[in-house]
Amino acid sequence: MSDPNEHTDESGELYEHYRFTVDAGQAPLRIDKYLFTKLSDASRNRIQNAAKAGNILVNDQAVKPNYKVRPVDVITIVLAYPPRDTEIYPEDIPIHVVYEDKDILVINKEAGMVVHPGHGNFSGTLLNALVFYFQNTAENKAMDAKPFLAHRIDKDTTGILLIAKNELIQSKLARQFYDHTIARTYIALVWGDLKDDTGTITGNIARSGRDRTVMAIYEDEEIGRHAVTHYKVLERFGYVTLVECKLETGRTHQIRAHFKHIGHPLFNDAKYGGDEVLRGTTFTKYKQFVQNCFDMIPRQALHAKSLGFVHPASRENMVFDSELPEDLQAVLEKWRKYTYPHPQTP
Repeated sequence: MSDPNEHTDESGELYEHYRFTVDAGQAPLRIDKYLFTKLSDASRNRIQNAAKAGNILVNDQAVKPNYKVRPVDVITIVLAYPPRDTEIYPEDIPIHVVYEDKDILVINKEAGMVVHPGHGNFSGTLLNALVFYFQNTAENKAMDAKPFLAHRIDKDTTGILLIAKNELIQSKLARQFYDHTIARTYIALVWGDLKDDTGTITGNIARSGRDRTVMAIYEDEEIGRHAVTHYKVLERFGYVTLVECKLETGRTHQIRAHFKHIGHPLFNDAKYGGDEVLRGTTFTKYKQFVQNCFDMIPRQALHAKSLGFVHPASRENMVFDSELPEDLQAVLEKWRKYTYPHPQTP
């Protein structure tokens, strides 16, 4: 009996979670062999890495690969995102490395870069760039290190991304994402003047029945996945608001879908209706001002500003922060001048 809960989100974690109850007549069998028969897409090595990372629990206790399953055992396993079965070709694409050691790599992703191949994007992705980088840095080449994604952000979202250098490290990071112990902070510019300075948006997220490329919010708890976004207002411009978002969960397009749901789509988010003049006056001059802003930031105004986690090898608490990208900074400055054209001098 199994209850697979696969979780592979575009703006959050990349892991799969499974739960099994062992049959009453099951003979003793090593748990790695048992799971290998249950998980058709998982290699023995991937299962053993999950065990080494403490990601296989039997009756809520972590076990080693040689544990013998017993009747009615309840087994849960968190598997890191599987490696692609197609070869990733190296491409010499610049990446901004924020931090690197023998286990992990932290980068600051630019807008317009897809994280991994798929859906018509088979080249020019971050993974293509990472394969090239790993093959052309002496330390990584000597270790035979390879890039393993721990999470991802959307093509046109900028900011901090964490990459593992082997499957075991990836498995350990997957557990932290599953346990919601990763601290993620995003900065977003949204349409409208939010009523409260702080708030929490909840609502199950699943693909829209009308358009499979966007996510929708459902009140029916049987549909989609539970999602929670906490926000704090940083700056108000009357017609738009700058907010800081902290994710309790990491669902596909979570911030974008949640703010659309409460009537405040992200500024210039074409998929969620934010690429129109949603607040403000009907004057031609204002409409032209907004269009100029759209031209300055031709994407959703969303940036993954910081990421905090426990280093999977050293167990050190680590936090990585980033500056706002130039296009978002420029748009914010433009709104400041529009909203407060004559700043008072002391």
